Amino acid sequence: MPRFRFGLPIFLFLPSCRTLPSLDNRLVSTAFMDTDLTTLGNAFTPLSEANKGKSGILPLRLAKDAFAARMILADTAERSLDIQYYIWHQDTTGTLLFDSLRAAADRGVRVRLLLDDFNTMGMDPILKNLDDHQNIEIRLFNPFLIRSHRWVGGLTDFQRLNRRMHNKSFTADNQVTIIGGRNVGDEYFGFGTDLLFADLDVLAVGTLVKDVSRDFDRYWISDSSYPVKLILKNIKAEVDVAAAAKKIRGQDDTRFFLDAVRSFNVVEELKQKRLDLEWASTYMISDDPAKGLGKAASKGSLLQRLKNEMGPAERRMDIVSPYFVPTEQGVEAFSKLRAKGIKIRVLTNALEATDAGVVHAGYAKYRKSLLRLSVELFEFRNPMTRHKTKDFGKGSSQTSLHAKTIAIDGNRVFIGSFNFDPRSNDLNTELGFIIESSTLAQQIQAVFDHRAGQQAYEVRLAPDNKLYWIGLRDGNDVKHKQEPGTSYWQRLGIKVLGWLPIEWLL
Repeated sequence: MPRFRFGLPIFLFLPSCRTLPSLDNRLVSTAFMDTDLTTLGNAFTPLSEANKGKSGILPLRLAKDAFAARMILADTAERSLDIQYYIWHQDTTGTLLFDSLRAAADRGVRVRLLLDDFNTMGMDPILKNLDDHQNIEIRLFNPFLIRSHRWVGGLTDFQRLNRRMHNKSFTADNQVTIIGGRNVGDEYFGFGTDLLFADLDVLAVGTLVKDVSRDFDRYWISDSSYPVKLILKNIKAEVDVAAAAKKIRGQDDTRFFLDAVRSFNVVEELKQKRLDLEWASTYMISDDPAKGLGKAASKGSLLQRLKNEMGPAERRMDIVSPYFVPTEQGVEAFSKLRAKGIKIRVLTNALEATDAGVVHAGYAKYRKSLLRLSVELFEFRNPMTRHKTKDFGKGSSQTSLHAKTIAIDGNRVFIGSFNFDPRSNDLNTELGFIIESSTLAQQIQAVFDHRAGQQAYEVRLAPDNKLYWIGLRDGNDVKHKQEPGTSYWQRLGIKVLGWLPIEWLL
């Protein structure tokens, strides 16, 4: 995920040259609650009633399944699509999904799309085109008023624009939702790119979906959500979404996506009782959208709720986070857990695999402190070789960890958008599920038990207080005295960045 950075805090003192428009005349809308008679309602309502108090969970580990599930939900929806994302690229997958929203709107489906505005550069015409549809409304979270030179807004309105909506959800007919770590873009779905994010989403049905819809409504009416019509007044809708998607579908590579949709049919598999849902007690936790303006109470933060609702660990804690910055407070918290004999393992990106070197600098300076506590550290490797994947048959020259999850005691799991870093805790808004599932928890545990040695380096501390990395090559352990796959200048840069007082931005 591209990390949000502007620069030095001196920009806090520059005056803003423009003001945001009034929200007094925004359209009022809420999630539809009477959707049991839709195709999705007929498919899932009987199962939900038979499993009251629980939600049906289906992990979406493969990129092709994550893409196909979203396409299928958009194609099947009959009443509503409520969608919320931090990133939505105007590439192959993004355009196809945009077109699926347009097609749904043509069928009479009400589409509400809430996008964080930081990553919409160059997309104003296509957003305007979609928003012009009578059944589609798009809103931008913490929008930039100056569209072409956004850095100016970054300088003059730093306090607001430094806060972003990192939530990710895709809800159809208030019956099915997808949440997790993936944004919308080729690198998240493994198509035609030199970068593939290894990620995790979950598809959920049952009472939990209503919670996600109510939370979407909170964000939809928040003081940070601005209708595109107010922000893009002078933009021409020059992009024809349908024509762009038709051109993409005519390309040979796109057949991989079409095959994926045909091979992963959620609704048909459910009707034939072949969909492998796990029914588990599941709870949604999310930040107050007022956090986007710095007005949310810290005691109600997602991290605080995560601690309260997951409960204390008694035996083990396994953390997967692509951007892991523990901070001094985190190291102290880990120290208390280790004093109780709780085993802690962390999987994050190696420097060679990360897309955010500055965040790696915030993590690297705490490695020795964590290792002295006997916290086990694993760093996801970048294979740097082209290979056939299980997804769309395309090669990938770089793979980067992007999943965000935590498993406790082998019986409960958190999956969502939250990175274990100061930015997620203090600046961005986040969303996730707590799932009481020994199956999911043990699958995450198995990643550390069996696969970490193959896909990650284990970081260790030598008696002379120097770090070294153990990685598997041709079936044998190989010891690296320096961070693998990096140059002297990269390592020096990370060290220098670690000295700077920028941890609160990471």
